[in-house]
Amino acid sequence: DGYRNTNQVSDDYRYQDGNYDAPNDSYYRGRDEPAQEEDAQSDVTEGHDEDDEVYEGEYQGIPHPDDIKEKQKKRAPAVDDEYRDRADLMAERMEDEEQLAHQYENIIEECGHGRFQWTLFFVLGLALMADGVEVFVVGFVLPSAEKDMCLSSSNKGMLGLIVYLGMMVGAVLLGGLADKLGRKQCLIISLAINAAFAFLSSFVQGYGFFLFCRLISGLGIGGTLPIVFAYFSEFLSREKRGEHLSWLCMFWMIGGIYASAMAWSIIPHYGWGFSMGTKYHFHSWRVFVLVCALPCIASLVALKFMPESPRFLLQIGKHDEAWMILKQVHDTNMRAKGEPERVFTVSYIKTPKQVDEFIEIQSSTGTWYQRWLVRITTTLKQVWDSVLYCLTAQYRMNTLMLAVVWFTMALSYYGLIVWFPDMIRYLQDEAYESRVKIFDEEEVSHFTFNFTLENQIHRNGEYRNDKFIGMKFKEVRFEDSLFEDCYFEDVRSSETFFENCTIISTVFYNTDLYEHKFINCRLINSTFMKEKEGCHIDFEEDNDFLIYLVSFLGSLSVLPGNIISALLMDKIGRIKMIGGSMLISAVCCFFLFFGNSESAMIGWQCLFCGASIAAWNALDVITVELYPTDKRATAFGILNGLCKFGAILGNSIFSSFVGITKVIPILLASSALVGGGLLALRLPETRDQVLM
Repeated sequence: DGYRNTNQVSDDYRYQDGNYDAPNDSYYRGRDEPAQEEDAQSDVTEGHDEDDEVYEGEYQGIPHPDDIKEKQKKRAPAVDDEYRDRADLMAERMEDEEQLAHQYENIIEECGHGRFQWTLFFVLGLALMADGVEVFVVGFVLPSAEKDMCLSSSNKGMLGLIVYLGMMVGAVLLGGLADKLGRKQCLIISLAINAAFAFLSSFVQGYGFFLFCRLISGLGIGGTLPIVFAYFSEFLSREKRGEHLSWLCMFWMIGGIYASAMAWSIIPHYGWGFSMGTKYHFHSWRVFVLVCALPCIASLVALKFMPESPRFLLQIGKHDEAWMILKQVHDTNMRAKGEPERVFTVSYIKTPKQVDEFIEIQSSTGTWYQRWLVRITTTLKQVWDSVLYCLTAQYRMNTLMLAVVWFTMALSYYGLIVWFPDMIRYLQDEAYESRVKIFDEEEVSHFTFNFTLENQIHRNGEYRNDKFIGMKFKEVRFEDSLFEDCYFEDVRSSETFFENCTIISTVFYNTDLYEHKFINCRLINSTFMKEKEGCHIDFEEDNDFLIYLVSFLGSLSVLPGNIISALLMDKIGRIKMIGGSMLISAVCCFFLFFGNSESAMIGWQCLFCGASIAAWNALDVITVELYPTDKRATAFGILNGLCKFGAILGNSIFSSFVGITKVIPILLASSALVGGGLLALRLPETRDQVLM
């Protein structure tokens, strides 16, 4: 028949002169070709069992001549390969890889696209969703976490960048490991690291430990992007690859929407938590961090039921395992289509010649940590060799051009994504300051203040025998004023200062009016008793609703771009998609000059995100298709790590110009997009090529 069990498959091909030879009845038989020769032979040999035929001399223990030749052929290559030039072996391997690429494409087409691919689509989509959530988590928890951890502006900035730093390292390291250890195994490691340290970060109290947990969490999730796209692409045929990889990108958008919705519904409820004494507090933002780890955990559990990539297994010579997985894919899809009788007709698959082989260290060799040290250093050496291979003559130009495109896209996109909310906050502050109330030379005596004073400036005032009890100062400034025989009790303040004031015989009891809030003041016979505990830092009052709304709308705005890119990816090609999307995004940047209000900035942000998402999707697809299987995740990891480096630079550069000028951020973003888009047009088109 057209298919055999795995034992028969391994017996049917012979390893001769450095090549795998197909069985005599051909390794691949089309599903429609009738097995006429076998039928004819069965008629001739009917009633005669070949197993009963006895070779003359067998009873004397003399081996059959065919068996002797068979053993000689098996021994010959091992001796020959030892003395063959490595260049010859590599050339032979490349020839094998090319044959495998075309045969594998035919096999995937026979397996069809159905239930198996859609199941894997949702499992890997959850992993990609976890990556999208990770980008938003720190930004959402900062307004609450800064109060609990007493974070300064520099601490907040470091916490925002540390996640990208971890993702940069994780993309390169785990992407390289995925080409050596396998897609599934490394994706499980990546998700497990992220889930464990994200869970741990929600319970730690100190800033240093929290920073470390978010760093390692980012390192884990950084590996998901290169592995997910390499993994899923190897189950897709050429006609389906561009479209379905683009659909997969939608889960990053879903991650942003999920994070925004959860933050909106959880963080404002500050009482959702518990306290243990006066030192340990578990507030609502920590609940939000826990909830954000759920997509990662769900993907981790579901991934246990998915198989390894058969294309990766064939690349490392594991023929039988790959054959069984491909048969599973075929049978799953055929049953779902209502055609369970359809037979998987592939009996033999070409496997490339294995050049680099490492002998497993025996358990009796050295101590356990010495054996593990050798394994780790050997694996890291292989990863480093794969990184260098991406810069060899064959791939150097494509790698450098892709690196520039990835970097310019990340610099402009992530820079503007941070710049938009900062600009909206700056516009809010300007509007707030324009409503300030100024009081000159007021005289108040024997009066009790028990209400909030907000956004006020008091100049040359005199306050005698006044009481300030159970109240709050918010954005209040006293200049050149006199306080005499006054009493302050249970007072809270934010951005409140006393400048050049004279304070005589005044008592401050249980307040947060610390010493640094009195600038050039004269304190005469005044007493400070039982100051409030906690941070001596004034925190900005953020409009949480607006922050969540801006992020939610920004994530939702990429939906039309995702749909358009998925439908047109295989029709107009990857190159035109990247170049067109980046040039349109550059044009959108110029409209930011007209963004002088909050609503205008939100609108331009949505337009920019919607226009740029097509370039991101096409970049993911072309990066997967330009590199061979044993370097695919490594190359993707390098480029994605460079992307995160661009994100760090973009965040730092663009945020520094908020409130100073809009010209430099807009010109920098637009020029980077134009340069990257024009360079992308010089990349090779890959929509018609098979995965090497």
